[in-house]
Amino acid sequence: MNTYIISGAGSGIGKAMAQKLAQAGSTCILLGRNKANLTETLNTLQGSGHQILVADIKEIASLQQAANQLGDTAVNGLLANSGIGGENYWGDADRWNDIIGTNLTGTYNFINTFLPNLRKTEGIKQIVITSSVLARLGVANYSAYCASKAGLLGLMRSWAVQFAPEQILVNAICPGWVDTEMSQEGLQGIADGIGITKDEFFEIAMQSVPLRRMSQPEEIADLVAYLLNQRSMTGQTIDINCGAVMNS
Repeated sequence: MNTYIISGAGSGIGKAMAQKLAQAGSTCILLGRNKANLTETLNTLQGSGHQILVADIKEIASLQQAANQLGDTAVNGLLANSGIGGENYWGDADRWNDIIGTNLTGTYNFINTFLPNLRKTEGIKQIVITSSVLARLGVANYSAYCASKAGLLGLMRSWAVQFAPEQILVNAICPGWVDTEMSQEGLQGIADGIGITKDEFFEIAMQSVPLRRMSQPEEIADLVAYLLNQRSMTGQTIDINCGAVMNS
């Protein structure tokens, strides 16, 4: 039975990952800032032995405290899924540091903190990083988000080379629009900014998506489950965005 640590497991894609992996018989260690959300996810999981670690990935001390709780537990994979979105603007209230600190530096902190647990497992081990279609595309006033998600791809490639001698495979996924609370908030925020309804902006947004729909979190979890069960791919970015970006 495999064991995985999933950051950002309290909602959205992270919750769907945990449900998918638990259904397949794996043990899930759910990490995030909000204990209530993590508990809600925990209560939906099949099987037993799952646990919660409350930590803020921006804070190394917080992560280390969680790692101390975990002790010498060996894990088969680290799923770096935590992230925040939204706009940022230069000035006193700029969210740049918060977004970069969570999405990029937070991922760096999370993986490095729990790397000793990953190294306790023999054979192939996995790191999967959740980036975004906005690592590929630019959106006005999303400079921090776009930069953080693009930075994750560089981080992934570096780690793929660095950790290859240890049989640690490192890959990233770039979801497009996914029907999560964060995406719904993003739709509403952009709609408010241009003075239209969320439904009206959704129709505009889907014009650049060939399949004309959002992905569901479960679809992203299916891709992650595949990555965790393969042995040949490392240093790769997989786009899953209903055709919004097509890379040859």
